[in-house]
Amino acid sequence: MQIKRISHIAVATSDSEQSRVLYEDILGLNNSGSELVKREEVNTHFFELGESSIEILEPLSEDSPVGKFLKKRGPGLHHIALEVEGLDAYVIKLKAAGIHLLSEEPQLGAHRMRIIFIHPKSAGGVLVELCEKV
Repeated sequence: MQIKRISHIAVATSDSEQSRVLYEDILGLNNSGSELVKREEVNTHFFELGESSIEILEPLSEDSPVGKFLKKRGPGLHHIALEVEGLDAYVIKLKAAGIHLLSEEPQLGAHRMRIIFIHPKSAGGVLVELCEKV
């Protein structure tokens, strides 16, 4: 069980083109591609930054989780993702400590990573994703 690195920082927006212009054209980050995550009703766009990346989240509908986030809070920081080794052991440890998770078990996310989210109420107001390569 180990945290390996900050995998990515996710930003919610309804205008991914504006974000692409900033991160790719102006700041010069490598656009490593986009991926549709149907289960979450979101398009993801990744921009590489060393060993980490910035993930742009663009909802497919206003009723999707990211769409609801944008309605409630507006565009901005959505979550911080930590890549871990031993995700299942972390889930057991978090549950034993009374940490509120958004799901009971890890799910499959973008880049074929197994993911689980720690509720912001259990993480100082920040949505934290733990992810592990499959």
